[in-house]
Amino acid sequence: MSSHGPACPMTAHRSDGLRGVADVPGDKSISHRALILGALSVGETVVTGLLEGQDVLDTATAMRAFGADVTRGEDGVWRVHGVGVGGFAEPGGVIDCGNSGTGVRLIMGAMATCPIVATFTGDASLNKRPMARVTDPLALFGARAVGRSGGRLPMTIVGAVEPVPVRYEVPVPSAQVKSAVLLAGLNAPGETVVIEHEATRDHTERMLAGFGARIVTEETPEGRVITLTGQPELRPERIEVPRDPSSAAFPVCAALIVPGSDVLVPNIGLNPTRAGLFYTLQEMGADLVFENLREEGGEPVADLRARYSPDMTGIAVPPGRAASMIDEYPVLSVVAAFAQGPTEMRGVKELRVKESDRIAAMADGLRAAGVTVEDGPDWWIVHGLGGDVPGGATVATRLDHRIAMSFLVMGLASARPMTVDDGGPIATSFPVFGPLMAGLGARIDG
Repeated sequence: MSSHGPACPMTAHRSDGLRGVADVPGDKSISHRALILGALSVGETVVTGLLEGQDVLDTATAMRAFGADVTRGEDGVWRVHGVGVGGFAEPGGVIDCGNSGTGVRLIMGAMATCPIVATFTGDASLNKRPMARVTDPLALFGARAVGRSGGRLPMTIVGAVEPVPVRYEVPVPSAQVKSAVLLAGLNAPGETVVIEHEATRDHTERMLAGFGARIVTEETPEGRVITLTGQPELRPERIEVPRDPSSAAFPVCAALIVPGSDVLVPNIGLNPTRAGLFYTLQEMGADLVFENLREEGGEPVADLRARYSPDMTGIAVPPGRAASMIDEYPVLSVVAAFAQGPTEMRGVKELRVKESDRIAAMADGLRAAGVTVEDGPDWWIVHGLGGDVPGGATVATRLDHRIAMSFLVMGLASARPMTVDDGGPIATSFPVFGPLMAGLGARIDG
């Protein structure tokens, strides 16, 4: 079982105005997909701006184990020499995906229609997360999964020898499930169809088209219908990874609640299936503007400028927006604590099965910091204090990087410091979080 090592407590102290440019890392979702589709193409895929957090590095290691040649140059440019669709070799050891639910689920999909066997594991957090949501549809292709009770890792996937195309209706909004099915469909003959009733992030569809797959998305009364023609020869691509909106959320939200702040976060991906947090913050009254709107590599991009916003008010976040900001609810709840009045977040049961039960983790920590929180199976309400948040708590992060960063952001504006019991998991998605925040003027120890 993987582990990031001994616990690393961190403490955030009330800070003066945060100022400067926050160069956040590349987008994690796009980074995972670039490595996987590069490994499934024929020829050399070149990737610049790849997020070099542990989650993505684990995916790079996995692609090597399946036979692709994955290297990083001294210039920071990554090169992937792929083996083609259906060309994965059987790995010689266990595939350790660390803390990454995205990595393990997408890789399972990519290998499920190859006639090979692979065993997957992860860290203590990942090994508690449900995998049946992916292995159930992969079984329709002819793959078999053998794992622990409850469909948990460690788990062995026996790939389909003669895969068949499937038509699958995604039961809950999940880009990971949709993507796993589409990646499995690459090596199945005929057309694989995925139907989703709520739009989720569409990086997989965009990137598949860029690599030369025939993929069509239609909006119908039945929902969003995505049709992929199987067994293409994917051509290699040059991919420039935009900056990660989920990482940008932390310096942006910190700037909104720390008095005197003015922070510019350049080159942020604004894919409409990912940008829900920023529109929600604007609706709360945040001084957050998009500058230099443009398109890069098929993805909308902008520079975000965030300034201290003392007059934000709580809102009812539209449940239909949840899929576009599911990873950002933890840090949104921190902003909500500093806003005036209640912020309602509903339709978010997916938060219960992330790296941790994020609703429980955030609710417990917020209450310990003096904030009133109500919560239920798929909803929670944070009652904002209008800027006067006591703080002074030590919070259990539950091996969850977003819980750790969210409470460190809170500590920058609360009356008393906030401590997290373990900041080590931050390296999985945002390895430069500490120095980046310090460069803006944040006081974080550990």
